[in-house]
Amino acid sequence: MVDVTPKEVTHRRAIARGKVFMQPDTTSLIARGSVTKGDVLAVARVAGIQAAKKAPDLIPLCHPLLVGSVFINFRIEDRYIEVEAQVETVDRTGVEMEALTACTVAALTIYDMCKSADRSMVIGDVTLWEKTGGRSGTYRRDPLADIDGGGLEGLGGLSGTDDDLGLGLDLDD
Repeated sequence: MVDVTPKEVTHRRAIARGKVFMQPDTTSLIARGSVTKGDVLAVARVAGIQAAKKAPDLIPLCHPLLVGSVFINFRIEDRYIEVEAQVETVDRTGVEMEALTACTVAALTIYDMCKSADRSMVIGDVTLWEKTGGRSGTYRRDPLADIDGGGLEGLGGLSGTDDDLGLGLDLDD
């Protein structure tokens, strides 16, 4: 574990975003509040907040810190729901892992609550969008850095031996 005791205590913030890709009928169910398990976005928001506080329990060598605030917001589009997690603290280390964990668990909760309506959902594009504070200063992701500017929806099918990501992968293994 990295020794953070000599670091300066500063205000730190991280923003992570991810998407849950789904059928348009599923986004419509969520928007109308018609999912049988309940209010999907309210439950996903609480799950994300809880997850941010549990990041050091889930990720080896992740420093425990006092989470000052967590905000989980959603943007509903026709074929996906975007999850945004913002975490803030005043501490010696950043909250990137807390924001990424919050975003991912909120997305997993959406999947869990909607899987009876749509088994084809895909969770993706989980990315650190911004971090502030600390010695390294501010980082903001270039919005044009996405693959074809479109994330997973621009990748085509993820099956067979297609190497849609250019990573030299055989996806049948």
